[in-house]
Amino acid sequence: MPSVISKLLAKTEATRRSLNIPRSYLHGGILAACLLAYTYKVGYPLIENLLSKGNAQQDSVNNNLLVTTNPPPAPVRVERRTRACSQIEYLLRLVPGLNVQFVLQFYKLFRIMIPSVFGIETVLLSGHTLFLFLRTFLSIYVANLEGAIVKYIVRNEPRNFIMQILKWFAIAIPATFINSTIKYLESRIALSLRTRLVEHSYKLYFKNQSYYRVTVLDGRLENCSQRLTDDIETVANMVSHLYSQITKPLFDILLMVIALANLTKSRNANVITGPAIVTVVVGLSAFILKLGSPKFGVLVAQEAEKKGYLRFIHSRLVTNSEEIAFYGGHKVELSQLRGAYRVLVRHMRHMFGVKLWFVMLEQFLMKYVWSGTGLIVVSLPILLSRKKEVYKEEKQLSYLAQSSELNTSLPTVSVDNVGERTQYFTTAKNLMLTGGNAVERLMSSYKDIVELAGHTARVANMFTVLEEVSEGVYEKTLVEKKDNTHGFVFEYEKDQPIPKGRLVHSTDEIVLQNVPIITPNCDVICASLNLVLHPGQHLLITGPNGCGKSSLFRILAGLWPIYAGELRAPKNSMFYIPQRPYMVIGNLRDQIIYPDTHTDMINKQVSEEDLRKIMHMVHLDHIVERDSFYTVRDWTDILSGGEKQRMAVARLFYHKPKYALLDECTSAISIDVEGEIYQAAINLGITLLTITHRPTLWKFHTYILQFDGAGAWEFSELNVSNLKESRYGRDRTNSE
Repeated sequence: MPSVISKLLAKTEATRRSLNIPRSYLHGGILAACLLAYTYKVGYPLIENLLSKGNAQQDSVNNNLLVTTNPPPAPVRVERRTRACSQIEYLLRLVPGLNVQFVLQFYKLFRIMIPSVFGIETVLLSGHTLFLFLRTFLSIYVANLEGAIVKYIVRNEPRNFIMQILKWFAIAIPATFINSTIKYLESRIALSLRTRLVEHSYKLYFKNQSYYRVTVLDGRLENCSQRLTDDIETVANMVSHLYSQITKPLFDILLMVIALANLTKSRNANVITGPAIVTVVVGLSAFILKLGSPKFGVLVAQEAEKKGYLRFIHSRLVTNSEEIAFYGGHKVELSQLRGAYRVLVRHMRHMFGVKLWFVMLEQFLMKYVWSGTGLIVVSLPILLSRKKEVYKEEKQLSYLAQSSELNTSLPTVSVDNVGERTQYFTTAKNLMLTGGNAVERLMSSYKDIVELAGHTARVANMFTVLEEVSEGVYEKTLVEKKDNTHGFVFEYEKDQPIPKGRLVHSTDEIVLQNVPIITPNCDVICASLNLVLHPGQHLLITGPNGCGKSSLFRILAGLWPIYAGELRAPKNSMFYIPQRPYMVIGNLRDQIIYPDTHTDMINKQVSEEDLRKIMHMVHLDHIVERDSFYTVRDWTDILSGGEKQRMAVARLFYHKPKYALLDECTSAISIDVEGEIYQAAINLGITLLTITHRPTLWKFHTYILQFDGAGAWEFSELNVSNLKESRYGRDRTNSE
């Protein structure tokens, strides 16, 4: 590659000589072409947006298929109101991401991150502010010290030079301590803010089973786990970084302006000229950067969403790996993973391309334009005072001539020598560089604030959704808006069905009065169900698949909303055992007492000997002998299907609830052990509500609830001989 470039340069030089073109013209032409190309690249999108701005909204509406062929004429008042709203929206869009909504969302998060002025966060912020202020004073002192060092080098004064160098090394000790403390406090502030946000989010996430409702009953949050982890961490880190990124430059600008003004006064120069030039250049740069700034907030939010979707695809693959392996569906899963990754890569390339030209513009203005302006401002007091210096030198020479003729002593005249000018220039240059870097960091923080707006919107939206879900307010996209299904009439508000049923906590019995069984997707399984069940009345629930058996359990447990009627059930007196039990992370004892902790177990006065008896009742003695109660293992993989089901029954015997909701919970257990388990549960006074396909369990129940799968149901006392003669009983007997 270097040889190719050298040959190209040689040919270019030969062509220039043959055409007799001066080298300076060639260099100027290349530079002008580069500047024109860059100006076209930056300016064309802005001009194109201004020209096509009126059709952008129309195009988006057409793409969403919301425009009719012959729209009716709108009233003049509505048109004016729309025009005013569009102007307001345009003014808000001038600052991408920084609008009223962002301010309100950030204020909400700020109240969570700093709940009190007397908290640890306030102490950390105060200490951080103090060290930032000390760092600014240290910068001014170092700038003056460097100017003095250069002055003594120019004057050739080794003694004073050594003294200043010793001061330089002495100031390095507090300087390094202050810089390290600033970074330490910034990390501590970020960790403290993240802790506040995490604690608040966990409180909302587990309030009224919101972790279940936000996934099943609500459709506004996708990949909630990413918002709970990555987005909260990003918000805390960016807020902590932006505080120092904004506070330190403000201190620098304030104190540097004062120091430069005093330094300029010492040169008897005009104090207003330099700041005026700097203000004009910085203002124009800010205006240009604001016009060319992309919508970083939207881009960052979209990036986080696409990353979350890719992580969601990976988690689904891990969760359902066995089923996918049985089906051999690796090609489909691989295509989905590649598709999600390609979407993320396409978006990242777009972001990199947008940032490329914006960073080029930013660096051109902040690094080169501002550096040149700083040199001009620093040199003005020297260049403008040159005539005075020439006059003083001429006056000095005239005094020398007169003294030589009259043989008199030379009067004292103040002459600005090279050392003083060098000291001023070095000190002013360092102060100007520090101030310029402060302004650059302050303006660069705008991009970080816009990026923060994207993450803030995601976190604040998550908090809002979790608060509404915990209060029973759901929003889910319905496949079809249904009005009357199986005789049940829905009532809607803002395109969302209204649950008008009541949940009353009773003492013992379970009562359902005109309660429909409706899924979260508004599929009506049963229009109205009436049922009264007292303790000791064991209920067998039968029916074909999809008739509402498991859905009834979800309504009894309070997981699904009640759209009509009234449900009376005892509070915290139901224990649900699914067909595939959940194994918690922990030791063997934790599997038995879940969801209790060891402290709860001690408060209930349950000993390990009681746990051994429970394990004996479910025929799991061998696990206790093999692993003991304190061994931590991956119990999901260690235990077989039948052992996990018996472990879930052991939990039932430990908690001894009034009612047990058993959903095919013994399908992997042998019939003889299953009968012993059901009889033991009845002996403990637990009322059973069982969904099962095994006729061997009918004898343990006194009532039966039969669904036909078409919305009808029948509740009656259970007579095993009569049940076998019924149509459903014959079908089940034949199938068994």
